[in-house]
Amino acid sequence: MDEYGRFVDWDKMDVSAQSQNTKELTCTDFHELKQLARQGYWAKNHSLRAKVYHKLISNIPCRTVTPDANVYRDIVVKIVGKRSSSSLPLPEFVDNSLIPTYCLNAEGVGAVRKIILCIANQFPDISFCPALPSVIALLLHYSKDEAECFEQVCRILACNDPSKRLIDQTFLAFESSCMTFGDLVNKYCQAAHKLMVAVSEDVLEVYSDWQRWLFGELPMVYIARVFDVFLVEGYKVLYRVALALLKFFHKVRAGQPMESDSIQQDIRAFVRDIAKSVSPERLLEKAFAIRLFSRKEINLLQMANEKALQQKGITVKQKRQNVHLAVHAENFKSEIVSVKEMRDIWSWIPERFALCQPLLLFTTLEHGCSLSRFYSHSEGHEPTLLLIKTTAKEVCGAYLSTDWSERRRGGNKLSFFGTGECFVFRLQPEVERYEWVVIKHPELASTGSETENHAPPASSTLSSSSIPSDPSDRLSPFLAARHFNLPSKTASMFMAGSSECIIVGGGDGQALYLDADLNHGRTSHCNTFNNQPLCSESFQISILEVWGFRD
Repeated sequence: MDEYGRFVDWDKMDVSAQSQNTKELTCTDFHELKQLARQGYWAKNHSLRAKVYHKLISNIPCRTVTPDANVYRDIVVKIVGKRSSSSLPLPEFVDNSLIPTYCLNAEGVGAVRKIILCIANQFPDISFCPALPSVIALLLHYSKDEAECFEQVCRILACNDPSKRLIDQTFLAFESSCMTFGDLVNKYCQAAHKLMVAVSEDVLEVYSDWQRWLFGELPMVYIARVFDVFLVEGYKVLYRVALALLKFFHKVRAGQPMESDSIQQDIRAFVRDIAKSVSPERLLEKAFAIRLFSRKEINLLQMANEKALQQKGITVKQKRQNVHLAVHAENFKSEIVSVKEMRDIWSWIPERFALCQPLLLFTTLEHGCSLSRFYSHSEGHEPTLLLIKTTAKEVCGAYLSTDWSERRRGGNKLSFFGTGECFVFRLQPEVERYEWVVIKHPELASTGSETENHAPPASSTLSSSSIPSDPSDRLSPFLAARHFNLPSKTASMFMAGSSECIIVGGGDGQALYLDADLNHGRTSHCNTFNNQPLCSESFQISILEVWGFRD
């Protein structure tokens, strides 16, 4: 059909959707290019898309010595020899990945394996790259020959711009991206996450499929539209689309019985057949409607997850421990929650800490009702989990991201600190997790002079509107400033502590206040989302426990 159609089976390609109008792309402004990519400006002209891909990939900053088309022509015969393309063994780093054929003809299908082997020869440092077969197969549709496709893929792999992440090439990078995706699902797709927890023994195992949904299961017309935007905007687009896929899966399948005995298989099947329920335009529309954190913030979270994996020695592919089994029934004992309830809590915490086991640090049954002893047993541990059972048999708690020793920075004043990973939750009488927000007007939130029968002033309730509007002026909601030597002014206010009380900021207007004797507490809440309160507005504590995280 055109000079870029050598490897295309046009009977499989939806030619009716292709425009024959000759178009050119002359703009170089990033914001204009981004809009054109999202709108699908070059999506309906095969030749134009090929030229745009070539232009975008040619502009990727690469290592000084990056293999090009001539290198491929020199090595392909030596590496492949006279062997049939279909019999060529794939390198281990593709991890038995699907090799999608999309709309490739027989020559194109064979070319994918040849290019993978030549890339393995030229990039010995690649140890894990399951997305590679899909990327090669896609780019072959828009390449004049194998050598051109090889060069384009090499430029993507050899990108040396530290701010431009493209394809994961190590198991550490891949696994941390799965953990990061799990963290994002926990925040942005809570209904879907709740379903995953209910039907899967290992939620992270499900989320480890996220790149396969895109680079393997997603039909050609969909992944091509995603790739259009990916080449302009980078890795963050992949998270967006995967989140949108999960949202649509939950919406379409909610309340229906599982089609197989595996939620992983059900999601894969849904993505393969996504054309039955969602158009490419609707998928991208949903993806970009998600108010995702900035690229900088996501990178910080990715770094934290990588660090957690490195500290546990998980840098190469291995059989990973079932995350739920981090809470072992035989050695976990709480007077407040059951093993199942603790595992539910574990499904809410950041993925990098879900690798750890719970460690009891403080309990009023053993250490008494003393705030000073609460601090002395909790300090030096980060993060911690606070569990409370009231005399009315209500059970609530909080995940606290930051070491309580941070409170000392304020001297004798009520000191506010913490990060947006903090959240409060309720287990009894009903399970509810409240999303994070920061404490508004902290100077008015002191509880020392108030009696337990009075609710805190309205101005001390929690509100997401207190988050600075400029994301460059605040820290990632996930991570503490001191983890990355960032200015202290970027620290947020989610926890507060003094010798008289502690305050934990939750979400949807939920705040938890505990007095110094650890016998009394109260909550502050608004009904913006018609949520039930965390627990009684004023309550007496029956048992309080603090748990740490043990490697």
